[in-house]
Amino acid sequence: MSFFLPKLTTKKDIDEVIKAVAEKVLVLRFGRDDDSVCLQLDEILSKTAHDLSNMASIYIVDVDKAPIYTRYFDISYIPSTVFFFNGQHMKVDYGSPDHTKFVGSFKTKQDFIDLIEVIYRGAMRGKMIVQSPIDPQNIPKYDLLYHGI
Repeated sequence: MSFFLPKLTTKKDIDEVIKAVAEKVLVLRFGRDDDSVCLQLDEILSKTAHDLSNMASIYIVDVDKAPIYTRYFDISYIPSTVFFFNGQHMKVDYGSPDHTKFVGSFKTKQDFIDLIEVIYRGAMRGKMIVQSPIDPQNIPKYDLLYHGI
């Protein structure tokens, strides 16, 4: 399903999209095209892309082709989804230690739609962090890995 969504392959492409997308939530899905969980997430993203076109722009980023951003956002698990609004990184409190990204796939299309609406409304009010509307049972659990500590 990822072939329905635009792909960013270089740091320059990612930088340009972050700067260019205005008054919309920018969704960057970090992962690999051959990963089954990434494909599951891509299906949800592609099915909702049209419905959310007034509020969000969705792009696919291959973790192997954008190592600078992969390290910057500490992408250890894929898929990981990062959100921006007007060039600012938006954080979401999922009830987990990491507010910078959503790790894993959304359980339903409605979970993703609800999250985009909350991020969009919060960003329009000037908030940089919003509370996740997703049921905590639908949020994948994982442990943060700290290497070299």
